[in-house]
Order: sequence, then structure tokens, then C-alpha cells
Amino acid sequence: MDFEKHDPRTEEPYMILDENGKVVDKENLPELSEDELKYLYKTMVFTRIIDERAVSYQRQGRMLTYAPNTGQEAAQVGSAYALEKRDWLVPAFRELGAWLVKEVPLKNIYLYWYGNEWGSYMPEGVNMLPVAIPIASQMQHATGIAMANNIKGEDSVAMAYVGDGGTSSGDFHESINFAAVFNAPVVFVIQNNQYAISVPRKMQTTSKTLAQKAVSYDIPGILVDGNYIFAMYAVTKQAVERAREGLGPTLIEAYTYRLGAHTTSDDPTKYRLDEEVEEWSVKDPIKRFETYLLNEGIITQEYIEELKEELDQEVGATFESIEDKSDTEVEDIFKYQYEEMTPQLQEQLDEYKSFLEGVK
Repeated sequence: MDFEKHDPRTEEPYMILDENGKVVDKENLPELSEDELKYLYKTMVFTRIIDERAVSYQRQGRMLTYAPNTGQEAAQVGSAYALEKRDWLVPAFRELGAWLVKEVPLKNIYLYWYGNEWGSYMPEGVNMLPVAIPIASQMQHATGIAMANNIKGEDSVAMAYVGDGGTSSGDFHESINFAAVFNAPVVFVIQNNQYAISVPRKMQTTSKTLAQKAVSYDIPGILVDGNYIFAMYAVTKQAVERAREGLGPTLIEAYTYRLGAHTTSDDPTKYRLDEEVEEWSVKDPIKRFETYLLNEGIITQEYIEELKEELDQEVGATFESIEDKSDTEVEDIFKYQYEEMTPQLQEQLDEYKSFLEGVK
């Protein structure tokens, strides 16, 4: 695909597989081995199981507020798989599949949503920033990392995710503008899941697509069907290679849908119809990829059932280990803000310790 010839205002999302799992663009079909295809499928299924379990745990009062990912697995796993180990992933808060591709341990992921400070800890060699809750602020961080890579003469790439609602934020535009001006090696992925909490996409902008925001900054932009893992991977890989070659940033709009609630504190039935959810459920990215793999003889129904059972057991065991011993050490709240505590944080910690002594 030639980004330079692609019109980001095109309202028909780019795809490689059709809704029945058949290839419609053989020329750009990624050359992936059977092992890689199985890995991608496994990661998407793992994402779904972790996600469904997390919602269940929260409903049982065993976990804090959680942001579901169901329906967006292809947009996350497909894009993240285009990165190399040395590249940086800069998430918002709904990129579970991407975190798994980046090899963030499941225990850390659950610790974060459990409310433990160590959930934000990234193991050595995992180039990923922690969750960013302030809308679109992570895009500035990604642009900064990419600009630093240029300054240091490194060839690593940064990739940031943002929701459709985040495109209305000033940080979104400032980040892309800086990245374009300084030719930063960064890829911006908009997860357009149609709703920013209760605000629909049509209330965010009158632009035909979100991808066309790229036109203002004279960088490539493309609308991709985010429920097709091949399309997401192929487009993102090209954007990553483009950035690595010194050709600057790219804006990708992953056209997908949030099948669940914005967070477990949200009730989506108040602002969208069940018929709409049903319509998108048919486009389930996992079922679509699964159909392709079954048709190609790469996996079997028995493989699917065994895989789900294996992953479900792993998820259950991991969460139980957290519940057994996962209380946050209050001192970590002070110590983990910076490499070394500031005088103010040290003063607050000392005050806290004095309070505990007084209680005793």
C-alpha cells in the first residue's frame, strides 16, 4: 500500500479479509508463518478471556473499576505486533491486547486494575509506559520519546494509542503537529470504537473520517477496518517501517466497536441501542480470524477448545495469586513517584509514619 496515494478522507475502511474471512487483497496479505498466526489468534483469545474475567471480578467486588476491551482485540494485537522489541508502546487505558504483545505479565495487568502500585511496573526490556488516564496526554509522551530517539541517533519507533474522543483534545493536535514538524518516528493509532463514554463519534467532529486529521499536518493518514487483524498489522507495519526509515509520523484510524461498557462504572444501554451492538457483534474480530484459520486448516475446533480451557485456567490462577497477597504497601505510593523521593514526598511519608506511631 502506498500511503502517499491513499486519501484519508475515504470513508470505506481498508481491509484484507472480508466479513466471511476471505482474502480480498492478496497483494498486501501479510506473510506470516503458521506459528505466528497461531500466536496472534492465541493472544486475541487470551485478551478476550482476561477481559471477561476482569469484568466478572469487578462485578463481584474483587477488582476496582475496569475498562473493557471486548471487540477491539484485532485493532490492538494487530497493530502492536508490527512493533519490534526495541520500539516503544505508549498506551491510554484500553490496549490490553497490545500490552500482551509487548510481553507485559498478566499479573502486572491485574495488579494495576486491582489498585496495586506495582501494576505500573514494567519489567526490564519491556519498552512500554504505564497506563495514561488523562485523555490524549500519552500522545505527547510518545512524540517526546520519538524526538529523543532522533536526537540520540536511535532507530526505535514509538507508537501511541488514543480513542476517538481523544481526537477532540488539544494534546492530540499538539502531538501530531510536533511529530510532523520534527519528523519524529512515531505512529498514532486511533481506536475509533464509536463512543467516547456516551458521546457518539458523530458528535466529536464533522470530518468524514478521523484519519483525515492527518491532512492538516501533511502526514499520511488511513482509515482501516479495525476488526481485521491482517489489515491492522499490514498497515501498521508499513507505518512503523516508514518511521524507522526517517520518513516521519503516520496517523491510523482503526474503525472498530466497543461491545462492552466504557468502564464498569458505565451503563451503555442509556445511550445506544441493543440492535446496534448486535450488528457489530456479527463483526467480532476473533470469530472472523478464527473462520479464516479454520478454513485454511491452521487450527481445528479441538485446538480452539483446548486453548480456551488452558488460558482460562491461567487467568484464574493468576488472579487468585494476586488476591492471596496483593495489598499495596503504603510506602510504595510515595517511593514510586520518582526514581528518588522529592523532599515533599519524604516529608509526607515521615508524617504518615509518625501518625502510625501515634496510633500504636
